Amino acid sequence: MTTNRPPLVPAAAARDVPPAGGGTPGKRAPRGSARAALIAAAHATVRKQGYSATTVDQICAEAGVTKGAFFHHFASKEDLAVAAAEGWTDRARPMFELAPHVKLDDPLDRLLGHIDFRLSMLDGPTEDYTCFVGTMVQEAYATSDRIRAACEASINAYCQALAPDIQATIDLYGAPEDVTAIGLAQHVQSVLQGAFVLAKTTNDPAIARGTVTHLKRYVRMLFGSGGAA
Repeated sequence: MTTNRPPLVPAAAARDVPPAGGGTPGKRAPRGSARAALIAAAHATVRKQGYSATTVDQICAEAGVTKGAFFHHFASKEDLAVAAAEGWTDRARPMFELAPHVKLDDPLDRLLGHIDFRLSMLDGPTEDYTCFVGTMVQEAYATSDRIRAACEASINAYCQALAPDIQATIDLYGAPEDVTAIGLAQHVQSVLQGAFVLAKTTNDPAIARGTVTHLKRYVRMLFGSGGAA
């Protein structure tokens, strides 16, 4: 196991992670936690209904805070969206750092274990496993450069964190000359984001699970079916 790799972080779904602010819909958030509750509420509402359809009033209701509290922390819905994109990476980091596969010695086993971990998330309502930044950037990339850039940073952080294990796998097992660690990490991200879109078209995670299973098969073939996972 390597010990100096960056923490693995998702620009994809962070299901089963408790809301950062502890807000409960219809109840007032604890004093001092309003900002975190608003960010967690943005994650929940945007994943469920999209950025454009989500209003400040709905976010406040989900967070259990007043509209005055919203504007105390954020000048606009766009400001909240940028903060929530930045918070998306931090929200799921502990879950990815503690996953059992990160302790495996073989880098390919870690990579395949990561894909299995993402596969295990694909269950339940779509808003529980789809990606906040992936959902938001599809709507806002042409209308808000700030949101686009914040989503890009989150997605890039995921790729940069996955790349060291991929590079170690390339070094150990070999790969075609045009395969790079960051390029394969971006491919993993692309497959995950595409899987989320397909799941939304059917309102069923089965099609997403099939797509991610193909991803694992591709990675195994790419590296000569090595690894134990």
